[in-house]
Formats: sequence, C-alpha cells, structure tokens
Amino acid sequence: MLLSAHKDLKLAILSLPAKEKDKLLLRLIAKDKILTEHLHFKLLEDAVDLQERHEALKLEIEDTVQILSEYRKPLAKDILLSLRKLNGKINHHYKVTKELSSEVELRLFLLNEIPLPAREGLYSASNVFTEKLITYFLRTTKSMFAKYNKLHEDLQFDLHDHVNQLLNKIDQRKLSSMAAELGLPKEI
Repeated sequence: MLLSAHKDLKLAILSLPAKEKDKLLLRLIAKDKILTEHLHFKLLEDAVDLQERHEALKLEIEDTVQILSEYRKPLAKDILLSLRKLNGKINHHYKVTKELSSEVELRLFLLNEIPLPAREGLYSASNVFTEKLITYFLRTTKSMFAKYNKLHEDLQFDLHDHVNQLLNKIDQRKLSSMAAELGLPKEI
C-alpha cells in the first residue's frame, strides 16, 4: 500500500499530534536497520566519520586481497565469494552514507585490487566459477562505470587514472570483447 495512493491517509497522518507522530516514526525506523544507520550517520556523524568508514572498508578490501594472494593459486570460487561479499559491504556503505563518490572510489579500488585467475581449460571443473567470476566482475565494472559518469567532472578527473587502470586490467586479461559487448570502453 503506497501512501501516495491514499491521500486521505496522508492527511490523517499529518493531522496527528506531534507526540503521536514521533512515537509512530520511531517505531517505523526501528523496523528498518539500514534506515536507522542512515539516520544515525546523517544526524550524528560528520565528514571525519565518513572518512573513517571509507578507510575501514578499504582496509578490509586490502586484507581480503592479501589473504587471497597468500594462496599459491587462488580459486575462482574463493575470489568470487570474496568479491560478492565486499561488493555487498560497499552497497551497504552507500545505502548508509549516500556518498556516490565514496562508493565509486571503493568499488574502483576493489576491482583494481582483486586478483583474476587465468582462464581454465573448457572442460576444467573450475571453469564454471571462472566464467561466473568474469561475468560478475565485468557487470560490476559496468555498474561502477555508469556511476562514475554521474560524478562531477572534477571527481571524474581525480579517478581517471584508476578507471584506466581497471580498463587496462580487463584488456590484459583478454576480456576486451566481453567488455565491449557490455558497452565498456577500452580507455577514457
């Protein structure tokens, strides 16, 4: 049930006494964890806290990449699981902070740092996960690139080298044809 479809309900809510509205609002907020975190961030935190959140997530990405690099040959399955987990944390970071530039910077950092395994033989058991990883990686890159294009040109300029580094990584892994199908450029 959408509130916009029920104008009489909206008017009735607006006519409630302030104390009753506050009580209802607090009950509604308590039911949504992300909304609660977003309000906490918006009302009680500042730019320093945003930077701390950003750095903590960046450190977690570095730690995960370090763990993956300690394997002699990391499996595509492990990389895919780590990439999805970290991508989810970046999504959560954005939902709480609503900072597009921070999200794009973190996602760029993740995509540039995460190792990509060499493609396995067609009949290899790990080929299925390698293909899933590559597909997920390229779609995440496409999504990040669309958000990058929405940033102010000064922010785009600051991230320009990191984007080209990612596009170069895609080209070196011989994924250019798949990237072109998704509409990703070779260089910006």
